Amino acid sequence: MNSLALGYLSAGLGAGLAVIGVGMGIGKLAAAAMEGSARQPSAIGDIRTSMIIAAALIEGATLFAIVVTLLLAIAK
Repeated sequence: MNSLALGYLSAGLGAGLAVIGVGMGIGKLAAAAMEGSARQPSAIGDIRTSMIIAAALIEGATLFAIVVTLLLAIAK
């Protein structure tokens, strides 16, 4: 098997796993935020702000992971 093809395969798998992970992470985050706002409706603004900050951090880590996998794919 060609090493270039193996690099593309590993980059695709890495990017796919990163996207699956971010989907699960943001899903759990949103579920917890909805449950928290249902339990205490007066804190919806604070919960929303915290949720958006956490989602942005998760997205940033995923973007970093995808960039690293793409750099590994085109390194050869």
